[in-house]
Amino acid sequence: MRLLNPQKLKELQSNPSRIRNICILAHVDHGKTTLADSLVATNGIISPKMAGKLRYMDSRKDEQERGITMKSSSISLLHSKGAEEYLVNLIDSPGHVDFASEVSTAVRLCDGAIVVVDVVEGVCPQTQAALKQAWLENIRPVLVLNKMDRLILEVKLSPLDAYVHLTQILEQVNAVMGELFASEILARTIPEKPQSPNDPDKSSSSLYDWSTGLEDEDDSHLYFSPDQGNVIFASAMDGWGFSIEDFAKLYAEKLGVNEKVLQKTLWGDFYLHGKTKRVMKGAQEKAKKPLFVQFVLDNLWEVYDTVVVRKEKDKLQKIADSLNIKLTVRDMRHTDSKVQLQALCGQWLPLAKTLLDMVCIKLPAPYEITEEKAEKLMCSATERFDSLPSETQQLKSVFLACSSDEDVPVIVYISKMFPMERGCLPQYRSRPLTAAEIAQRREQARLRHAQRLAQSHDVPHVGGCGDDVIPMPEPHLLSHGDEIKTEEQEAQEQSHEDVFIAFARVFSGTVKRGQELYVLGPKHEPQSALEKLKNGEIIDPNLTLKDLKSGQHITRVKIDQLFLLMGRELETLDSVPAGNVLGIGGLEEHVLKSATLASTVACPAFTEQAQVVVPIVRVAVEPAHPQDMAALVHGLRLLNQADACVQVIVQETGEHVLVTAGEVHLQRCLDDLRERYAKVPINVSAPIVPFRETVVVPPTVDMVNEAIQDQSIARKDGDTENTDEVITMCTPNKQSTVKICAAPLPTEVTSLLEAHTELLKAMDKHLHFKAGHQTEEQSSQKSEDFPSDNTSGNQMVLTERTLKAIETLKERLKDAFSAAGDEWKGAENQIWSVGPRRCGPNVLLNRVSDYDRPAIWQRLHGSDPRLEYDSSFVNGFQLATLAGPLCEEPIMGVCFIVEDWTLADKSQLDLLSTSETTSGSQPYGPFSGQMMSAVKEGCRRAFQAQPQRLMAAMYTCNIQVNAEVLVPGSGWINTPQ
Repeated sequence: MRLLNPQKLKELQSNPSRIRNICILAHVDHGKTTLADSLVATNGIISPKMAGKLRYMDSRKDEQERGITMKSSSISLLHSKGAEEYLVNLIDSPGHVDFASEVSTAVRLCDGAIVVVDVVEGVCPQTQAALKQAWLENIRPVLVLNKMDRLILEVKLSPLDAYVHLTQILEQVNAVMGELFASEILARTIPEKPQSPNDPDKSSSSLYDWSTGLEDEDDSHLYFSPDQGNVIFASAMDGWGFSIEDFAKLYAEKLGVNEKVLQKTLWGDFYLHGKTKRVMKGAQEKAKKPLFVQFVLDNLWEVYDTVVVRKEKDKLQKIADSLNIKLTVRDMRHTDSKVQLQALCGQWLPLAKTLLDMVCIKLPAPYEITEEKAEKLMCSATERFDSLPSETQQLKSVFLACSSDEDVPVIVYISKMFPMERGCLPQYRSRPLTAAEIAQRREQARLRHAQRLAQSHDVPHVGGCGDDVIPMPEPHLLSHGDEIKTEEQEAQEQSHEDVFIAFARVFSGTVKRGQELYVLGPKHEPQSALEKLKNGEIIDPNLTLKDLKSGQHITRVKIDQLFLLMGRELETLDSVPAGNVLGIGGLEEHVLKSATLASTVACPAFTEQAQVVVPIVRVAVEPAHPQDMAALVHGLRLLNQADACVQVIVQETGEHVLVTAGEVHLQRCLDDLRERYAKVPINVSAPIVPFRETVVVPPTVDMVNEAIQDQSIARKDGDTENTDEVITMCTPNKQSTVKICAAPLPTEVTSLLEAHTELLKAMDKHLHFKAGHQTEEQSSQKSEDFPSDNTSGNQMVLTERTLKAIETLKERLKDAFSAAGDEWKGAENQIWSVGPRRCGPNVLLNRVSDYDRPAIWQRLHGSDPRLEYDSSFVNGFQLATLAGPLCEEPIMGVCFIVEDWTLADKSQLDLLSTSETTSGSQPYGPFSGQMMSAVKEGCRRAFQAQPQRLMAAMYTCNIQVNAEVLVPGSGWINTPQ
């Protein structure tokens, strides 16, 4: 029987102190979905005996077949703890590495997490990734050490050995947490470079500060420890779980020991003195059994030995009587001992109640969001929060209050869009008919029958005289039944069509049906939007995502459908207050993958979710029948919207490429494309291996080990200008000439650029934002690289930590260039741009003698006429590095050196531009486009003038097998692929 009471649910939704938004994180096959089944069973949605077998949260067919979770799904549960009732919004997430993006969408909406670890396998790669994602999103975790039964039945450890093993597992988990903590503290306190003792400008008394800052930080709350109440020992498959507190209550009365004292000593190096009955320290030193072994593990091992191993039903009944547990006759007669074990342990140590109690006590409510998390959601880590507009900064208090009052701005974050069949929506769900509806349908059927009968009497008769006359129906009567069948088929097909539901959470205010909200895209800037509103610009309510032009990131939408997420089902809601997870329908035309809904444009777009896995496995897809191309394109668009990780690319040749995270992810996407979105047969190419293109130093010997005398590359078509590696390119209208050469970038420089991608992105975004908001007076003045004070109130200001990181990167690049040779000295101050995408491992160097352009560390300034086309020059370099000449793959580790750049007189360019505008004809296109094309082609030719190489990707993985198959299975690993 379901315990879901809509009225009680509505009351709890309005009380943030009684709400818990949690997700389950773990490595694949560590027991997340089985644990979720146990929690779902507490609300009567499924039978407790089906927990672990039904996999209720895995609604997809391939999830059931493979036995792994592939998507994040949410369900709302009611839990009573004493006299208090709580609403627990539980999100089950995948553990497979291919679906790490689904984990990111889950943790963004939660305040706490249940981290599940298999006690036999220990901390695995995805366990570390899950802990890292929880750390990055500032959510508090609790730990479940699952599959304790494997230590008893499979590994066959003794209770004492199992205790030692459990302490080691805890140490592994805490080591990961400590590493995350230390990394963040060290990143905050980037030390200054130590001064050389021979530096005459520095005082001899100056000392280098070697402190890391870790000594001053409190990390006592950071770690998992059973005595702190944030660890549960469990076997989700057998339905039991316990915390230290459960056994402390049980033994406090029997031993006459204070419950709080026992709770602190039941885990650790403590033992019970036999004579004095006092808890003493030093169990290991005195070779005594720890309390946890004596009072907890010994009893568990005895139960398993009695019930599962020896199957002594008489002794089982005695154990049940001693624990005041009633076992049914049906359970006692069952031939499967696991059923009896679950019946006994499920009542003795109920897993779901223990876990939900810990969730309600240890994990925070929505209104307990920290200031640090609120600022992280509103502002990226590289920018200062106080650089945002004042209207935006005021929203911080709204986040912290988690208020649902009418006068509070509404803020909703959508982490992903997920598909659902239209027929599964509440408004289309079949329901029992009322007596009035049954009578109405009976009357309609009687009228239709009478109408058909009347029409049949009007049909002309065919045949001779006599009584045997056959009525010949008219053609329209023959097709009448077919029309009805077609309408039914259409209705059935529509019920199987997919609609998209937004997976969201309300952070402030109350979202209601019929309410109009702004849809803020990921690139929305509050400052720009507020300025446009002040200037009288109005956002068209009819705009959709496909109607937006460059620079537009806001649409308006009317909220029509609000849903309570109940796993495989949805329940309709009229309003949802702050602090709740919900589903929103009707946003397909406004949201691609993620977005922010708000009642004010002062709200910033939430920061991007942490991307743990980058999609690398790509295939080309095409329809099996050419006439299905439109259906395939439509299906790819739906797939791109439904999957947070997948990428759909259309090549210049018109080929459609699907980029996924791995083989399992690829297979799921292809199945969805065939069966759900495109619904047409498709042809799929073999997986395409990602490459990178690069150049190397010219070799001194050839393949037969003979010295190469002439290193020059032969030129095509008698090219006399490009006799050396320096390539000369002219724009089609002959108004500009560029000389470019390519060289392999020093390895250490390439590694530095790769390791600081996010920093380069933030730096480029900051400079472009400044350039877009500066006045003419400011543009003519030379300013510092990255000012740390927000003097204008209209600029994005980087944090002190980011500024230090930029300075450190500049110093490290200087050292790397200096170590590479004399020809690279000072190159860090000549960096024109990096690419591709302005954050890649390639460099454009400015060695034009008369072009005094600042490096990437400063914004553009000056009066050189070439500055007007500087962005076109850089864009040409970006295009060249994005797709190399060998196989259109990105370039890596190449330095493009600009030796010369000449431009016609400004008067001549203005005259040419005026003549083109007057005549209305531009045979070569705009000059900025010509400049871009010339630079792109020049970079490609300079690349080809050097010895070219392809770089193949390397994939690293860990393989876990049992010891008995290790030797036989090791042979195929060494076989060449």
